[in-house]
Amino acid sequence: MAFGQPSIEYKTTEQIRRMRKAGLVVSRALDAAQEAAVVGATTADIDAAFEAVLDAEGAKSNFKGYHGFPATVCVSVNEEVVHGIPGGKVLQDGDILSIDGGCSIDGWHGDSARGVIVGTPDPEDQRLSDVTEEAMWRGIAALANGSRVGDIGNAIDDYVSSVPGKPLGILEDYVGHGIGTAMHQAPDVLNYRTKHRGPKIRPGLCLAIEPMLVRGGIETKTLDDDWTVITTDGSRSCQWEHTVAVHERGIWVLTAEDGGVAKLAPLGVTPVALD
Repeated sequence: MAFGQPSIEYKTTEQIRRMRKAGLVVSRALDAAQEAAVVGATTADIDAAFEAVLDAEGAKSNFKGYHGFPATVCVSVNEEVVHGIPGGKVLQDGDILSIDGGCSIDGWHGDSARGVIVGTPDPEDQRLSDVTEEAMWRGIAALANGSRVGDIGNAIDDYVSSVPGKPLGILEDYVGHGIGTAMHQAPDVLNYRTKHRGPKIRPGLCLAIEPMLVRGGIETKTLDDDWTVITTDGSRSCQWEHTVAVHERGIWVLTAEDGGVAKLAPLGVTPVALD
């Protein structure tokens, strides 16, 4: 602890390689979950698809049982922001989902989320998902180019604020986080601009960057299940997330199959593989 703040767990290159194994399993599990998100399927079907990949890979869900959470992934539908519990809810054409999941392998964690639209998208929902995803990549680029963790939130906020059309809200109650030997670690990674600069970015820092955007107001409330968070005005929400490592030669997106190469190239960032 320093000045009352939790200390940051900095990883060696070998430890980051171990996190990469977990990250790749999360990516493949999200692929399966996304494929299961079709009209007529239930949110439990999505959970089962994700869990099947983890079981096949010998990985452990880091969501199931976390503070009592009953499922392998969070599936948040439409006005549900985060922590939606999979169950019997049947997916309808045009639903927008945030599928958030993770796993650990040999004690090292990965965490990622995707926005998914079922069937025919509403153009404004597609815009919401596209902007949220791009905001995440802008935050990751800021991790590569910045000096402080606060630069990530600045980049996300600046991008979202610059997008033409109806303004989108950035949720402030839920933020990104450090990750490593636990799923949630210091530091917090804000998705909006503040005066707080945050800790210095240096090799060994591993972060889960996860902006959550809404089409309406940013006020939220938690349902009686004590997990599912919804927008109070009923507006639709979207989340995207990747786990990213800073190492001696650059950054590498641990939960992206290509390490983030394709999405970061247009932003002038070249991720560097660990090997």
